[in-house]
Amino acid sequence: MDDPFKNNVPDPLLSGDTLPTFKFELEKSQGRVDGGSFGKEATVEQLPISKGLAGVSMRLEPGVTRELHWHATAAEWAFVLQGRCRTTVIGPDGNSEFDDFDAGDVWYFPRGHGHSIECLGDKPCQFILIFDNGYFSEFGTFSVTDWLGHTPKELLAKNLGLAENAFANFPKQEAYFTHGAPPPEKIPAPHQGELRASPQTHKYRLLAQEPYSTHRGGTEWRVGQAQFPISATMTGVVLDLLPGALRELHWHPTSDEWQYVVNGEISVTMFGSQGRYRIETLNAGDVGYIPQGFGHSIENIGNSAARILIAFNTGNYQAIDLTQWLAGTPDYLLRDHFNQAAETIQQFPKRDLFVVPT
Repeated sequence: MDDPFKNNVPDPLLSGDTLPTFKFELEKSQGRVDGGSFGKEATVEQLPISKGLAGVSMRLEPGVTRELHWHATAAEWAFVLQGRCRTTVIGPDGNSEFDDFDAGDVWYFPRGHGHSIECLGDKPCQFILIFDNGYFSEFGTFSVTDWLGHTPKELLAKNLGLAENAFANFPKQEAYFTHGAPPPEKIPAPHQGELRASPQTHKYRLLAQEPYSTHRGGTEWRVGQAQFPISATMTGVVLDLLPGALRELHWHPTSDEWQYVVNGEISVTMFGSQGRYRIETLNAGDVGYIPQGFGHSIENIGNSAARILIAFNTGNYQAIDLTQWLAGTPDYLLRDHFNQAAETIQQFPKRDLFVVPT
């Protein structure tokens, strides 16, 4: 459930005379590299403003698996950029699910649920992981090799019913990425033989759906808890903007916003009261972050279509757009506020535009 009081205490980082940067060049960062596989992250350590959400860009080579692990302090929402991958997940009820994903698909793992991610086929896959806690680090997860590698052998032997010497060649440290043959195309049965399926699916085919909204300047796909019930703490959006198009000035009353530029060049503005205003230019592979309640906009300033992946730390998306606000306000108030003639006020849009074309 969303906490309506989570931002009642002013953030010192956002209380100064100027706004801090809200941009991080994620794909240009080093991260953790294993051959052609990597994980690169954007947390409060890399982008101090991003306290409500963190993100990771991960690439897996064929035969590579992000090992079995869990996150103690964050749920995980993911979007597949390219290639194919398979996830396994188990919940506290003992139910498990195995799913295969293509580009444009989404998964969600609740906080604490054990899972792994495998590259499928003979080509690499890449996906963006987003977490509902900006302090969460992908490199601080709880991994099965790290756990068993530091547990006394006599305890493992008792727990798993094996002789102590059976653990002689187990990894002594976290593997993080494991290497093996590409997974079978057909998903096999779990080790116990019988699959006890999860009551709620962890998979959603976002780009296979009809767009949530279509505009002259762009297209939006959106998925929150209403469409994807397990995604209780996250909403995801894919926003395509044509050259010159603008996701209009707006704010989000109940969530922070995390942005990843899939392709294109965009200009993002942020307004923070008391005359504080900042503009950042984001290119493909860059991350942007807007705190809850701060006014902002996204404009495609490139010569080609731009695609932006956007995540919110709420399952129930809410936004108030500038045109929506003005259209819902009496004309006399607008005249008094802006010191304009009635003829000028009459030219304001009379509906929510959402995306303004070039």
